[in-house]
Amino acid sequence: MSSGRSGSDVDKGRRAFLGTAVAATSLLALPASGAPAMPDLILHGGKFTTLNRARPNVTAVAIKDGRFTHVGDDREILALVGPGTKVIDLHGRQALPGLCDNHTHVIRGGLNFNLELRWDGVRSLADAMAMLKQQVAVTPPPQWVRVVGGFTEQQFAERRLPTIAELNAIAPDTPVFILHLYDRALLNAAALRAVGYTRDTPEPPGGQITRDASGNPTGLLLAKPNANILYATLAKGPKLPIEYQLNSTRHFMRELNRLGVTSVIDAGGGFQNYPEDYEVIRQLAEKDQLTIRLAYNLFTQKPKQEKDDFLKWTATSKYQQGDDYFRHNGAGEMLVFSAADFEDFREPRPDLPDTMEDDLESVVRILVQNRWPWRMHATYDETISRALDVFERVNKEIPFGDLHWFFDHAETISDKSIERVAALGGGIAVQHRMAYQGEFFVERYGKAAAEATPPVARILASGVRVSAGTDATRVASYNPWVSLAWLTTGRTVAGMSLYPRRNCLSRDDALRMWTENVTWFSNEEGKKGRIQAGQLADLMVPDRDFYSCPEDEITQITSLLTVTGGRIVYAAGPFVAHDTPPPPAMPDWSPVRTYGGYAAWGKATASRTALQESVASCGCSKRCQVHGHGHAMAWANSVPVADPKSFWGALGCACWAV
Repeated sequence: MSSGRSGSDVDKGRRAFLGTAVAATSLLALPASGAPAMPDLILHGGKFTTLNRARPNVTAVAIKDGRFTHVGDDREILALVGPGTKVIDLHGRQALPGLCDNHTHVIRGGLNFNLELRWDGVRSLADAMAMLKQQVAVTPPPQWVRVVGGFTEQQFAERRLPTIAELNAIAPDTPVFILHLYDRALLNAAALRAVGYTRDTPEPPGGQITRDASGNPTGLLLAKPNANILYATLAKGPKLPIEYQLNSTRHFMRELNRLGVTSVIDAGGGFQNYPEDYEVIRQLAEKDQLTIRLAYNLFTQKPKQEKDDFLKWTATSKYQQGDDYFRHNGAGEMLVFSAADFEDFREPRPDLPDTMEDDLESVVRILVQNRWPWRMHATYDETISRALDVFERVNKEIPFGDLHWFFDHAETISDKSIERVAALGGGIAVQHRMAYQGEFFVERYGKAAAEATPPVARILASGVRVSAGTDATRVASYNPWVSLAWLTTGRTVAGMSLYPRRNCLSRDDALRMWTENVTWFSNEEGKKGRIQAGQLADLMVPDRDFYSCPEDEITQITSLLTVTGGRIVYAAGPFVAHDTPPPPAMPDWSPVRTYGGYAAWGKATASRTALQESVASCGCSKRCQVHGHGHAMAWANSVPVADPKSFWGALGCACWAV
């Protein structure tokens, strides 16, 4: 039967349709034939939040050679399907730009991720200690069991840390090291023996080895407020061989992908030496095994030799050398040790030495002369104002121009300092450290002082470049959704309300702080951060709607599908068939094999799989239309009486009979 249209008519109609699609979706390039390039991947049937104000919401995207080529509706995008195009239906799910962490320590964290038992997101000390006991049982000598930051005692129902006696009871022979924020570390007796601390060990500068009445170390190390004693002790532990470090870094990146992260800026770190400790990332980049984009800053390691470090590095390294996956991003966060104001809010603010300005100026001059951007750790306004004196003096002689320099953290930055940063064209990178230390800050400085610490909303309104991140993995968790919850609710992980609504952000502004705003800090504006034609194809599909889910669910968000550069780097749930996980975590006793990562999600994998199968068999895999609960989430809870949706899902309701 004839359709009544000739081949030429069909061709004309198709060309007219494609012309409309091109206009609507900003086609990047056409081959010589004039036909659009066949996409590698099409995602459709979704609710895409593009962050492009000209077209904020679409239902489909096309990706070719790692970039978005078309962003539009299903009719437009599905017309581009070719024989080699992978097509995935999102079935109405939300999709967001891939998240970008403005300050993290992935390079250092990746080297050790497989060795670390993570207490991030664990809600009771009893559960944390049960995890510790199980890990002690499988960890062979001479290895340690390490819990290296990412949590606070405030998140536990018990509101306390374990005692040394409790650690010794669980692990009489296996060394145990627990780092709590930047304020203290707990070592059991076996760990003290392993590191060799005795009554004759001298007190470290800026730190304390607490001792009993006989002068013997108790196992409690304190930053006073210098955290070097904590780091130096941790560095004494066994390290993984390089083949295991490669595997460990891949698993850390996968954990970030599971949470929707597609880019990070690595801020260097103590005991992270360049170029030695960058070799693992370099090898993964060479093998095309990076699943996140990584821009790295160089962090000086030698007090009183900082100038020598930066003279050497500016002579041997070029700013922005590398590619879109692994690229040099300038200097910092440590520029000079005399300017380091450690953020231990249990201790008084440190007074920086009189040499700070001269030390800092000598380094900043080198950086400006070589056109290297920098980032600078600065917790307190007293540090920021003194640094700005230096920056303004150097700028008069050697104009900063378009250098993308910025302060990190800036918890107590003043309005005057914000104005001075704006005048010099700088930026402010905030992190959610107050979500973990807010209670300690309030205890020392009072509730009123904490209400704008940092003053995120004021910085955003001022027009100064500002973005968000975590400062993971030690002082806070790497989970971006904890940061997004903190930005929008103003609450700590323990639930304390820190900020009035005037210092909280809308969910849209918070998301921009984690996506397009970050791109200025890595000098990638217009290249990524949005779902927009021409930009790098980085996105994630959350397991619930970020814009509409209850506030207390934001920290529970994970990704069902994460795409970096058009490549699927993580897939779960309905998209699991598209997943290509890395080899199992090495060594075989790694905590990652049992617990996974944030909130020990891996421990529940088997039960969750069973739940998903049960949900599928009962025919109610979607949310209940009566009570709004999702059965799988509800059944995983133990009679969640505080949440009516989960309560009815756990105990049963009329929809169960469907």
